Amino acid sequence: MSHLSERPEKPVVGVSMAHESAHLHVTGHALYTDDLVQRTKDVLHAHPVQVMKARGRITALRTEAALAVPGVVRVLTGADVPGENDAGMKHDEPLFPDEVMFYGHAVAWVLGETLEAARLGAEAVEVELEELPSLVTVTEAIEAESFHGARPVMETGDIDAGFAESAHVFSGEFTFAGQEHFYLETHAALAQVDENGQVFIQSSTQHPSETQEIVSHVLGVPSHEITVQCLRMGGGFGGKEMQPHGFAAVAALGAKLTGRPVRFRLNRTQDLTMSGKRHGFNATWKIGFDAEGRIQALDATLTADGGWSLDLSEPVLARALCHIDNTYWIPNARVAGRIAKTNTVSNTAFRGFGGPQGMLVIEDILGRVAPKLGLDAMELRERNFYQPGQGQTTPYGQPVTQADRISTTWQQVQDDAHVADRKREIAAFNAAHPNTKRALAITGIKFGISFNLTAFNQGGALVLIYKDGSVLINHGGTEMGQGLHTKMMQVAATTLGIPLHKVRLAPTRTDKVPNTSATAASSGADLNGGAIKNACEQLRERLLQVAGTQLGANSSDVRIVEGVARALGSDKELAWDDLVRTAYFQRVQLSAAGYYRTEGLHWDAKTFRGSPFKYFANGAAATEVEVDGFTGAYRIRRVDIVHDVGDSLSPMIDIGQVEGGFVQGAGWLTLEDLRWDTGEGPHRGRLQTQAASTYKLPSFSEMPEEFNVHLLENATEEGAVYGSKAVGEPPLMLAFSVREALRQAAAAFGPAGVSVDLASPATPEAVFWAIEAARGGDASGSDTEVPSTASALSNA
Repeated sequence: MSHLSERPEKPVVGVSMAHESAHLHVTGHALYTDDLVQRTKDVLHAHPVQVMKARGRITALRTEAALAVPGVVRVLTGADVPGENDAGMKHDEPLFPDEVMFYGHAVAWVLGETLEAARLGAEAVEVELEELPSLVTVTEAIEAESFHGARPVMETGDIDAGFAESAHVFSGEFTFAGQEHFYLETHAALAQVDENGQVFIQSSTQHPSETQEIVSHVLGVPSHEITVQCLRMGGGFGGKEMQPHGFAAVAALGAKLTGRPVRFRLNRTQDLTMSGKRHGFNATWKIGFDAEGRIQALDATLTADGGWSLDLSEPVLARALCHIDNTYWIPNARVAGRIAKTNTVSNTAFRGFGGPQGMLVIEDILGRVAPKLGLDAMELRERNFYQPGQGQTTPYGQPVTQADRISTTWQQVQDDAHVADRKREIAAFNAAHPNTKRALAITGIKFGISFNLTAFNQGGALVLIYKDGSVLINHGGTEMGQGLHTKMMQVAATTLGIPLHKVRLAPTRTDKVPNTSATAASSGADLNGGAIKNACEQLRERLLQVAGTQLGANSSDVRIVEGVARALGSDKELAWDDLVRTAYFQRVQLSAAGYYRTEGLHWDAKTFRGSPFKYFANGAAATEVEVDGFTGAYRIRRVDIVHDVGDSLSPMIDIGQVEGGFVQGAGWLTLEDLRWDTGEGPHRGRLQTQAASTYKLPSFSEMPEEFNVHLLENATEEGAVYGSKAVGEPPLMLAFSVREALRQAAAAFGPAGVSVDLASPATPEAVFWAIEAARGGDASGSDTEVPSTASALSNA
């Protein structure tokens, strides 16, 4: 077992425990960024000046009337920016734009003594606009050939030969929607300037170092003059990886110019209309199978809806391409990617970061064509799994080293869920109920863990031991409710060999751990855990030298377990607090900076080849649904999940992440329906679902009636801290099983072998129309079988 993954005697990791801030959450004492306003004197409030047109060139911006509004202190415009007027890492996001690029784009910000004064001031600002043509949907952008950013192509094998050898070839198109993050805490920042001009920003951000960098660019000062702190977030899900930077810059600019603290917080409608979503996609594809239903070739084009600026669209698209294979070996493939430029909000990271979109394409294909191949969808999926010992690689060239876990989780979930028995019961139920149908579907996942950009795969930590034996840890990861801080405290306690109550964790700050990566890509525990372990090992080695002297033993024979140092073969012992105090008086350094970098990664973005991921996370889910034939309404009767998290650092936290990720994925695929005004009227480009009343989120009523989650046992991951695996993003994609069960239930209303084309999100309305098509015996759907050289089949 590797040093990184090996666990010591009586580890604190692997023990189920509550979230470190759970008691603060449930009692209302947990502080979030905007709560700090009440503790800050003379705060000014920022409010956006939004332009409600999809696109247009600003010809005049008049602020005089706003300054006459009682309580208005200042109006921030582009003329006030001392540095770079840009809030994006791609330099394509003007903080104060000259051209409105989406409906609700903020072109100026008003600072007021109260939020109401700032709001009234914003209403008084006069903006004259020369309207320009706009593109609202990805389909419109494709037709207009409106694209931006990189256009990668992933190739493997020989697709022409693959199609020539295929007995069945199908083609089709699939357009599916994005998703709103709808974190409970909206975007927020609080900026202050001290007597030396140093800027301190409290921000609800997943990437404090990048927030620091953007603010330094806008203010035209070096990074060491900016400190960013994140106490915690009330949810992030990727929406706070890139998008908080400009909002923090507005607050910092206002604080610099006025000398007073500036508070920034979007209300829910502003957050929904101004911040980016998960990327919707359009996919066109052609796929070939041999006579046994094994994939021979795939030719696809994925078009991501990037919105008005690039943001993180390029790496999102790259991850979508890298995950179109999911759990399936595709020997011959060509997959092209491109990013549509539309006049909507700039779409951004969302849990899974493009992986769900790529995987949804292949799962949709298999679900659609299985009936045409005369195969059960479960059987078709299983036939195409990566196989252990075959030397198979992904389409981008990375070996699949744990292919056995694909089939292991698949088989275990079948056993746990009693799938064979229940399928017989479902068949009997459906035969007896003409207007209600049930279905059970299983889908699996293979999700790569690491940032595609190799440089991001590094983490830092600072660990301090005080004279009384208490320990304070700092790391570069941020807490958004996912339990990262809880796991990091467990890692520190395990490495030092002390009880958990000895360890406290400080808020994430850029002046404690610099140059950190975003808490994203499910890598927070891997990167920061590795760094904390490294720092604690340095400290432990120093303390073992002291303990060895005190116990009359070689330091290599000393173990620190549960806060007591003992030498092997001796009854002597030394309490942790005494050991630390002795070390202090011996002038032993009791602080250490830790560092970790993920080894074994390589990625060439130009050739789209390499091994960008440290390992793959696997899992499988079996979902049973019941569908009403009159309305398309449905309920999730039961879900069984087996998920691979390696050796869990904190099992209760991980099970919560699996449950939450699954439900969020089910929301994206079945409920959450973003609607934009695509008409030619005055509100073209307006987000119509801009409140909880019109944008439906999963609630208790959508939860499975029976929900069973098991973590795969005996699953040590040699390449990660204490044998664990990432858990944040992968479970979201287990929700494909919900959508596939709905597809099969809709098909059950029609004749045997009917193929169902199901929209995404699969709302009750979408399910109803799928049922109607199935009843009509529409076996073709929108995909068609095309002639192949091998079979010379005529068009279906």
